[in-house]
Amino acid sequence: MRTLVLTGMLAFATASSAQTYPNRPIRLVVPFAPGGSSTLVARSVAAEMEKGLGQSIVIENKGGGGGSLAMSEVARADPDGYTLIIGHVGSLAMTPFMTPNLGYDVNKDFAPVSLLAKVPNIFVVHADVPAKDLREFVALAKSKPGQLNYGSAGNGSAGHLAMEYLKLVTGMDLQHVPYKGTGPNLVDLVAGRTQATSAGTPPLMPHVKAGKLRVIAAGTPKRLPSLPDVATVAEQGYPGFEASQWYGLNAPAKTPEAVIRRLAQEAAKAAKSPAVMERFKPDDAEAVGSTPQEYADYIAKEQARWKDVIQKAGVKAD
Repeated sequence: MRTLVLTGMLAFATASSAQTYPNRPIRLVVPFAPGGSSTLVARSVAAEMEKGLGQSIVIENKGGGGGSLAMSEVARADPDGYTLIIGHVGSLAMTPFMTPNLGYDVNKDFAPVSLLAKVPNIFVVHADVPAKDLREFVALAKSKPGQLNYGSAGNGSAGHLAMEYLKLVTGMDLQHVPYKGTGPNLVDLVAGRTQATSAGTPPLMPHVKAGKLRVIAAGTPKRLPSLPDVATVAEQGYPGFEASQWYGLNAPAKTPEAVIRRLAQEAAKAAKSPAVMERFKPDDAEAVGSTPQEYADYIAKEQARWKDVIQKAGVKAD
C-alpha cells in the first residue's frame, strides 16, 4: 500500500510540475563558440519557442572539446526542463566513436526532444582542378593516387569525416591536411595549396560565387535550391550517401516525459514557422521539427553511419 501511495504521489508531482512548466527562463546551451550554424539555429528556433512557452530562452555558448565540455555539463544538470542543449551530428554521432572515456553516454544521459534543422555539406574543389563534377574528380584522383590533398577544419571535424566517407564509397586515395578551423583551411584551398574540402554552404559559397572554388557535389539527399544544377553524391553513382550537419534539441535524461512532449511540440512548431524557414533559406538549411521518437531514430541511424566510417577510416580525435 505504501509503495502505491508513493508511486501515486510521484506521478502527481510529475504531472503538476509539467502543468506549470515553464515558470521561469530556460537555459539553452550551444556547445560551440558563437557565430556558427549552431548559434543561428538556436537563436532562430528559441525566438519562436518563447512565444509558445511564455518564457524567455537564454542562449549560452560554451565551446571546447568539440562540444564535449558543454555536453558533460548538461548531462549532470537537473532534469527539470530548464537546462537544454543543442545536439549536433558531431557531439551525438561522431565524437562518441572517436573519443573514449568522454565521461558521459550520449544515449543514456540525454533525452532527444526534436530534430530542428539540417545544414547541407557540399564538396568543392579549387577552380584549377580539372573536374567539373564528382565523377570527374573521382577519375582524376584514381589516376593520381595519394597525390591530391583535401583540407578540413580539424582532425575529427564534420568536414573531415564527410571527406573520409566520400573516400570510402568512391575508393579514392586522398591525403588529409587538418587545419585549426574552417578559416585557415579555406585560405590554403583558395590559394591552391590544397585541392578539395567539404563544409557547410555558408563559408564556401562566397568563394564559389567569386570563381575561386567549384562545387562538384551536394551531400544532401536532394539538390539544393541555391545550386539546382549541382548533382548530389547519390545521383552521381553512390546511392544512400548523406553528409549533412544537423542540429536538434536535447535535454538531460530523466526529464519528465510531459515536459519533453511540451518542448517537442513547441520546437517542432517553431522550426516549421515561416519566420524560421525564411531565416534558414540563405544557408540552404532545411527546417525539420520532429517528435522525440523520430529524432531518436534519426540519431541512431546517423550513429550507425558515422561509427562505420570512423572505424573503417581509423579516425581518432586529437
